Amino acid sequence: MVNMEGPLSLQQQCKILDLNRSSWYYQPVEVSCEDLILMNLIDEQYTKAPFYGSRRMVAFLNHLKYSVNRKRVQRLMQQMGIQGICPGPNTSRRRADHAVYPYLLKGLLIERPNQVWGVDITYIRLLKGFAYLVAILDWFSRYVLAWRLSNSLETRFCIEALEAALEKGKPEIFNSDQGCQFTSLEFTGQLLKKEIAISMDSRGRAFDNIFVERLWRSVKYEEVYLKGYQTMTEAEKGLRNYFNFYNQERFHQALDYRTPQEVYGGKYSENKKIRL
Repeated sequence: MVNMEGPLSLQQQCKILDLNRSSWYYQPVEVSCEDLILMNLIDEQYTKAPFYGSRRMVAFLNHLKYSVNRKRVQRLMQQMGIQGICPGPNTSRRRADHAVYPYLLKGLLIERPNQVWGVDITYIRLLKGFAYLVAILDWFSRYVLAWRLSNSLETRFCIEALEAALEKGKPEIFNSDQGCQFTSLEFTGQLLKKEIAISMDSRGRAFDNIFVERLWRSVKYEEVYLKGYQTMTEAEKGLRNYFNFYNQERFHQALDYRTPQEVYGGKYSENKKIRL
């Protein structure tokens, strides 16, 4: 349905078809069957225990009778864009010429929507490959403001998610890790232009972004692992349906059994505050 020689630009056509540009450029990730099995096992274990670094992950895989060494596991975890929460090898790499901002959330009392947004990237497995999912979350309401799917860790799909989120509102503080996607001048420039304070997790501290980590657990246990996506298109459709459900229908105990959309829209108790 996309006409590369038509009068409309690719961006306009993808918008009309409700198709992310990253999906249009998708090519299956070339990876061996054995590596794919290992990556899926690592993903499941990491979702259960994000404090697992490469050493514990090697022990976990060896216990399952997979003969792997630490170097291979480190390579796979780096390819997946994950690391244990304890200080160790830096798999969420930033470029040396990218600025790093201080962590602004320690001891902060979060008491309203649009006070703090967080962003993160996670690995999404497919039948014969994998993809990366980025999501931007309002910490107070747990509302998913925007998300995008990509077959690479290039910065563009993160920029697209940020642009979509900023169409819905503007946070006082935007928190991320120190990955090159979020320290890039293109990404931070969008925030600085709107005078948004930038906060970045300390190295090896995935739990500084705890609310997005909890979102990933919900996404994977309630959607990804149950559905077993075969293709990028199927993953995109499934995730779209899930995030609509998550925002509009899924009741959260932490939100006094309201939905994220209700709380983001202003239906919350004035006494409901989060101390970091």
